[in-house]
Amino acid sequence: MISFSAALSAIFLTATFINLTFWGLVFSKLAFLKKTKETKLSEENGPFVSVIICARNEEKNLQKNLRRILNQNYHSFEIIVVDDNSDDNSWIFLQQFQKSCPTFRIKIIRNTEKLHPGKKDALTKGIKAAEGEWLLLTDADCTPESEWWLQKITRSIRPGKEIVLGFSPYIKKAGLLNIFIRLEAVYTAIQYFSFALCGMPYMGVGRNLLYRKQLFENSGGFIEHWHHRSGDDDLFINKVADSKNTAICIEEGSFVFTTPERTWKRYYNQKRRHLSVSRFYKKREQFLLGILSGSHLIHYMGGFVLIIFKISTIFVFFLFVLRILTIWLLYALILKKLRHESLWKWIPLFDFALALYYLIFSITLLFGKNVKWK
Repeated sequence: MISFSAALSAIFLTATFINLTFWGLVFSKLAFLKKTKETKLSEENGPFVSVIICARNEEKNLQKNLRRILNQNYHSFEIIVVDDNSDDNSWIFLQQFQKSCPTFRIKIIRNTEKLHPGKKDALTKGIKAAEGEWLLLTDADCTPESEWWLQKITRSIRPGKEIVLGFSPYIKKAGLLNIFIRLEAVYTAIQYFSFALCGMPYMGVGRNLLYRKQLFENSGGFIEHWHHRSGDDDLFINKVADSKNTAICIEEGSFVFTTPERTWKRYYNQKRRHLSVSRFYKKREQFLLGILSGSHLIHYMGGFVLIIFKISTIFVFFLFVLRILTIWLLYALILKKLRHESLWKWIPLFDFALALYYLIFSITLLFGKNVKWK
């Protein structure tokens, strides 16, 4: 009969091996991704694009960011803003803004009758009004990294590609919460970029997401998951993305920076809403992501239990060091690509905190209630 110590050691070793396998075979795809050859930027290249923003009570953010989007160095695009039943002065501002730009293509839509929860109803109205062949989704609180954002992300369109996954990091501010939020956004991007590079795209972030309008129409849009409050980005991409139609874009100047939450409670509610739809992913993605997060959690929990009971202490310490050095090296390469090098020193602490994150949210998602979109 296998002893408790032997069984626990085997579980710890297996979890560590599985987690390192993800880093070595999947996430290394992003770490060692070769930089695409730079070509001269031109305002005359690229398809007609509809930039779609759904906003609910976002007057200040619209004032801050709409002009930045309007001033993109791109030859052919329109901006569509859907005011999703706001009760602030968003609609008044949008009307004034539209009048101030009479020579530019700006459409504003007021969604006063919400037929479905979340923002899918508003987004669908925006997409129906779009005249562009390609749809570029972002949010009112998002700021393009540069005036070449549109040019950069559309350059990732290749023959046969219908989806481009972009990166939307969080703005740097003071405090440990901000560090964790920025690192968690990086880790999420590592996952969906790397899986896409392996031919298994499973999600995108609606703050910086480009896809063909025809893809949305042919797939039925959000019809399969209308009843879920979230999922307008990841559930849709999970349904329509495949190994051939999806590209990624991490070019400098293509990022869209987002305002982070300022309290742990608000961040917790935000992540609970985002993570609540992951259980509706395809079975393959659910299995792989479950194995990834489970191996991470068991690596730490199993290792600490072994240390507490003084079982294979040197062996556990060796595997802890081996794993953290491996992922630290890969993080260094990835953070350089994502221009987040300053976060590198926080990786060991973040990696441990991520195990607690998995533990907290696995319990929350089992017993928690849904959170509304604003």
